[in-house]
Amino acid sequence: MSTTVAPVEAGGAVPDGVTVFDDEIAAVAGLDPALLAALREAATDAEKDRVEFYVNSGRRSPEYQEQLLREAVARYGSEAEAARWVATAATSPHVSGDAVDIGESDATAWLSRHGAEYGLCQIYENEPWHYELRPDAVDDGCPRTYADPTQDPRMQQ
Repeated sequence: MSTTVAPVEAGGAVPDGVTVFDDEIAAVAGLDPALLAALREAATDAEKDRVEFYVNSGRRSPEYQEQLLREAVARYGSEAEAARWVATAATSPHVSGDAVDIGESDATAWLSRHGAEYGLCQIYENEPWHYELRPDAVDDGCPRTYADPTQDPRMQQ
């Protein structure tokens, strides 16, 4: 029996229960290889503490990112408020495969304590689930977080 990826999943939507080891899911398979390797190493070590890394979002297509932005504008009432939560396709590190949103509070708590050891850093104070790879963090610790994406210079394009 062949497995086909649903079009929404191909764009980056993630069904429930997906882990960092699920290569058949486009949002996981499309992550930057170095980010994915760090996530898998951390997840393997976290299993010793009975913590599992579920992926709520990973690599996204530009079209899916713009859909999420439109939905955020509708939800929050303005582009300015939506920008605190969702980036454009041109600026989102999810589109390039450089960001992952980890589900389950025990996993994000584990990463807040141990993530720097793997170069995995929380980037935004308002998004404790959003992690990106910062290889220098292994030696220097994670950089200071931004309050939200509107404070991130990368989002000012």
